[in-house]
Amino acid sequence: MDYINTIFMIGALLLCFSVLASSLSSRLGIPLLLIFLVIGMLAGEDGLGGIAFEDTSSAFLIGSLALAIILLDGGMRTRVENFRVGLWPAMSLASLGVLISATLTGGLTAWLLDLHWLQGLLLGAIVGSTDAAAVFSLLQGKGLNLKQRVGATLEIESGSNDPMAIFLTITLVEMLSSGQTSFSWNFALLLIEQFGIGALCGLGGGFLLVWLVNRVHLPVGLYPLLITSGAILVFAVTNKIGGSGFLAIYLTGLILGNKRVRNLQNILQVQDGMAWLSQIGMFLMLGLLVTPSEMLIIAMPAVLIALFLILVARPIAVLICLAPFVFSWRERLFIAWVGLRGAVPIILALFPLLAGLEQAQLLFNLAFVVVLVSLLLQGSSLPWVARLCKVEIPPQPEPLQRTSLDTAIQGDFELLIYQLDNANWCVGVALRDLTMPTETRIAALFRGNRLLHPTGSTQLALNDVLCVVGRPRDLPALSKLFSKAQAPRYLESRNFFGDFILEGDAQLGEVGKFYGFDVPQDMQDLTLAAFFSRHFGGHPVVGDHIQWEGHSWVVAAMDNDWILKVGLKLGEGSGGPKLGF
Repeated sequence: MDYINTIFMIGALLLCFSVLASSLSSRLGIPLLLIFLVIGMLAGEDGLGGIAFEDTSSAFLIGSLALAIILLDGGMRTRVENFRVGLWPAMSLASLGVLISATLTGGLTAWLLDLHWLQGLLLGAIVGSTDAAAVFSLLQGKGLNLKQRVGATLEIESGSNDPMAIFLTITLVEMLSSGQTSFSWNFALLLIEQFGIGALCGLGGGFLLVWLVNRVHLPVGLYPLLITSGAILVFAVTNKIGGSGFLAIYLTGLILGNKRVRNLQNILQVQDGMAWLSQIGMFLMLGLLVTPSEMLIIAMPAVLIALFLILVARPIAVLICLAPFVFSWRERLFIAWVGLRGAVPIILALFPLLAGLEQAQLLFNLAFVVVLVSLLLQGSSLPWVARLCKVEIPPQPEPLQRTSLDTAIQGDFELLIYQLDNANWCVGVALRDLTMPTETRIAALFRGNRLLHPTGSTQLALNDVLCVVGRPRDLPALSKLFSKAQAPRYLESRNFFGDFILEGDAQLGEVGKFYGFDVPQDMQDLTLAAFFSRHFGGHPVVGDHIQWEGHSWVVAAMDNDWILKVGLKLGEGSGGPKLGF
């Protein structure tokens, strides 16, 4: 009994310390996942804690389960409209990109450490894929609001490239175990099987769970458990029949997050906590598993391999894979930099250990150092690189909190909570003078600690808290009315989009006359929307910009692939609009 209590005490202390230490992430600019990993190392056998943990089988089991839950949460937060602009570039990176990165990194590893080429390629496969946990955590934790084309590509790539890395790793482990030295045609067939079965099971499992959740009546707290257990069942069954369970559970989450599901907002809140617990537990465990003193011996070649992967292999893979698609050089540079490695390479590095391969411990230590360098170098610099590459856009205003009401009523109504600040123009305005979407009501108004009864004559005041009942479709309009996104100065709407916002169906000829610049005769009747579509292959996104006629034109609002608004920044020397026109 004392032994069990000791385990509980140590586990609780590590968890509490990790949660509290997370506040250092934003202050020091250190990636949160790296903090969890370092805490695990400090608690390990070479650290202050002196805990000896060498159970690779348990580490693999716990790590796989944690990663599955993280992918489920990531899929539920990925908008399906992102697939419109990011699917094919992401799939190119998730398949061919992993293969290129693995081959280049493997070749350098074999030459640098005098290993067999298959052993070098095995390390390349282990560290070849970007990590979903690292990408989702760092992009969200750093508060980066990326252009849809860039963010969608990175999210989909990180959620779908694990099958290729896992498949390559398992194949190479089996080849080394059996003494095989050449690939066969079965390689391609098995890869298609992994992706195909994974995709079918993920989509089928997602639709089945949506149907089930919407038809059973349970206590509110049981819906997240039903979804998590059902998704893990899809994950396990897919692995059992030869598919990619990681791809399947990501797609299951994608379907759940983009369909009308009972109590979805409350489910997402619980899933967020479960994903955080999974990330903390997984990185703590992986930190305990490693022996830092053993890594010192191979630190120099491991750092060189990591830098080669970050600065050479990943950029080459991005350059080749994104060549057929419309990306600016700045977008390609940022995507190349966000090739974050995290828990997945460390978990994959357990395969050689479990198989008892020669040099397995060396490969594990190399992979661990690569992850450390990636998290420290790439993770710490994400905000700076995003600003340098100009891939951020102004954040959209959102409510402080959202709560589903569909457990009590039929429909997709939600309770949205806002707090007014100086930036809200509605401060001082009577409620009757507000233009709100239909089927939207202010249910309660708090001023300080007092609950007021809102009437038409009630004037809104600074710091008022509003409880608004509305539908998700009206969220943009309500948030624009009652909320104000906090953004750095360079992302404020006027600085980003310019002083003038034009309609997408405005003709270039008329705009040129109004703002005082010449438009070629053959472009007079061209609309701004069509003008941008010519440059971006029919898939422009908010934040796309063009320098033309000495002025900067920026896409300001979209509806699917159609441009609704365009911002105009007049160049130096422009006299502004000709008001006499």
